[in-house]
Amino acid sequence: MRLFFASTSPFARKVRICARELGLGADIEEILINPWTDEKLRAINPLAKVPTLLADDGQVLFESGVICDFLDELARNTGKTDRRLFPIAGPSRWHALQLQALADGIMAATGRLFADQQRPAGERSDFVMKRQADAVVSGLNALDRQVDTLNGTLPGIGEIAVASALEYLAFRWPDEHQFPMPATLAAWRAEFGKRPAMVETCFYLPE
Repeated sequence: MRLFFASTSPFARKVRICARELGLGADIEEILINPWTDEKLRAINPLAKVPTLLADDGQVLFESGVICDFLDELARNTGKTDRRLFPIAGPSRWHALQLQALADGIMAATGRLFADQQRPAGERSDFVMKRQADAVVSGLNALDRQVDTLNGTLPGIGEIAVASALEYLAFRWPDEHQFPMPATLAAWRAEFGKRPAMVETCFYLPE
């Protein structure tokens, strides 16, 4: 399998964490690309976005949640693990998917806000930037209210997405005064960040 990723993409990092947690890290060739300029990506993904996974059978999958779900099933079908990142049914499934949705929303808002801040002042929309910032703050507060439900020992897709979102926010805004993280959430992030899958997938700026 081949995974096309960018070193600053939180959605790609979510997939890379899942792969390692499922024991699939060695089975995936990770290909670092620039999705803005690499036309080879558009040849297999019409959206030209990362992450994009090219499976061994030639199937192309994109959108991080879809890829993570695919890897979750693949790991069990190939005997890599009995673990399940996506609960099958019931309240636990909806809780996991809702956590993922909340974390994905925080990542999207963080990325949009960061991109807007790089624009010249005359090209920015204060309304849009405030909306994205409000989404980040509200999202952090919503996660903090659920921090007791986050499993850091045997994480599922919800926890992995949350960890990706928190790490991405810290990566883009290392000065925590702009987006202060609630103490309990910060402590959970620090502990979760010690997992090998997190250490091996740290964000970095391309050379």
